[in-house]
Amino acid sequence: MNISVGGTFVIPDVVVTQFHLREGDMVADFGAGSGFFLPALSQTVGETGRVFACEIQKALVERLGDQARLQKLSNIHPLWCDLEEPNGIKIPTGELDAGVLVNTFFMMEDKNAAVAEMGRTVRAGGKFFVIDWTESFAGMGPAPDHVVTAEESTAIFESNGFVFEREYPAGGHHYGLAFRKL
Repeated sequence: MNISVGGTFVIPDVVVTQFHLREGDMVADFGAGSGFFLPALSQTVGETGRVFACEIQKALVERLGDQARLQKLSNIHPLWCDLEEPNGIKIPTGELDAGVLVNTFFMMEDKNAAVAEMGRTVRAGGKFFVIDWTESFAGMGPAPDHVVTAEESTAIFESNGFVFEREYPAGGHHYGLAFRKL
């Protein structure tokens, strides 16, 4: 599944190059959904790295595990997580080198609680990457009143212990934001 954006596609293999991940990194895909980014993340961190596929829908967690086994992605670890609850992510504090949140932020009810909980799992100096919709587009993505602007995302992350580093290309109808954990 590719997400169409203005005649181009959000291609995980291309977007992941913007994350500057290294072999051996510990990364979480928060709200992994169907696992669209998992193969690219898995390949980037290599055999010595780990990718946690965090998802609240238990059926998707099982499907992500099946998908990882079928694709022989032994560094993928599916986890049932509630991103909006304190300690709802079963990853130790400061464990991750990077967190990734793709097309999920607009769905969260308590965005501050979610960023605080996701941030808990990222080490000081670690990275966090957000990709989300810039608009409601042709029946895809969020309803217009659920769109979270890049400015709103930045303010929420900055109020929860992150510093904005840069914007990166993420497609015609998406923004990409890179943060560093203080």
